[in-house]
Order: sequence, then C-alpha cells, then structure tokens
Amino acid sequence: MKQGGHQQDMEIIIKTLSEIPAYWDGKRAVLELKEHDHQWKQMEWIGFYFEYLCQKRLMSADFEIPGEKYGKVEFDSFRSINWDMKASAIKSHSHKIILNDTRAIDESIGKHGAHGLILALLDVDYNDVDRNFQKWHTALKGGQSQYEKDRIARKAISRYRKTSASLVQILLLVLNDSNREYLDIHKQGRNSDGSPRNPKYMLDIERADCFDARGMDF
Repeated sequence: MKQGGHQQDMEIIIKTLSEIPAYWDGKRAVLELKEHDHQWKQMEWIGFYFEYLCQKRLMSADFEIPGEKYGKVEFDSFRSINWDMKASAIKSHSHKIILNDTRAIDESIGKHGAHGLILALLDVDYNDVDRNFQKWHTALKGGQSQYEKDRIARKAISRYRKTSASLVQILLLVLNDSNREYLDIHKQGRNSDGSPRNPKYMLDIERADCFDARGMDF
C-alpha cells in the first residue's frame, strides 16, 4: 500500500488533473481514444475519454492503473485506496450518477477503509440533429454494430450523440462505512442467461456534501 492515505491521494489527484483540457471536441476525442486503443467504439465517449485523460496522468503520479479487481469488477486506479472515474452531464434531468457494483465497492471499503470517486461534471452539447457525428462514428467503426442493427429492427429511436463537452468541475468524493447510507441503489435486471445482475450504487450529486469531498472548477 502506498503511504499517506486517501487525503494525500486527493492532493495528488487535484495537482495532477488541474491541467486537463476543459473543452472536448467529440471527433478529436474519439480519434485520440482510437489512437490509444481505449474504448473508442463506445457511443458514450465522454466517460471513456475522461477515464483516459485521468489514467495517463495519474500513472505518472504513482497510481496503479488499473486498480484492484474484486470478482469481475476492476477499478480504474489505485494508490492508498481504489478510485473510480465517472463523467456526467450537469444539465441532465437526473442529478444521479450510477457508480460501480455494490459488492465490489463494499469489499474495497472493507479492505482499505474507504473508496474514492473522481467525477467530471460537464456541460454537454448534443448538436447532432442531422446525425453527422453518429454517421461519422459508425463509419469509423466499420459499420453498424449488432446492437444498432437490433435497435433498428425494433424500430427504436436512436439517442442523439454528444458532439462536444466542456468540463465545469472535477469532484473528488470518498466513500466509507459512515457515509455509504447516503448512496442509492440502482437495480440492474438480469443477465442474458437469466441470472440477476448485481446492483450498483448510485450517487445523487445533491448529496455530495454528505461525503469527504474536494472539488476544482474549470
């Protein structure tokens, strides 16, 4: 275990991530992810781009990338505790962010006494009414995925893609036994074989003050 505890982790994270670019162009972000073979085919690129930006910086700051693994869940990074990275649109109708598997987070807290979250709050642009960004991304991937083909077969409406994002704030939260009660539970349904999926924790941003929190504005 690295020395210093999660408070030192937070200081290092703030210093290391303070120069992350504040404006993200969707096409440039996807191409950068593709160049580094990091989840570039995913429709929800903002979360994976934030993860990529964080990981490449924290790796040079004595963080282990990725973090520890609990069952099938592998956390994004580790120093004195495990840290997960999430991105969320601040103008969403919901102020809630789905986190990771409850069992894995519980085990992480049990082992280290705490579990960390690195959250990007973003002002997101959905300016893809003509679907040009969606068409560009589909062509880059080599054509429609099976998921997209199934959606078309169901005649379900495709969501508009995020074309750019501006970083408003990075929020660091530390979960532990005394504040875990302020998290909600997100039920996940079942796997393809009919077995139930483990539930995930869900954070209401309006409750951020209930946790050990630090933030930096952009």
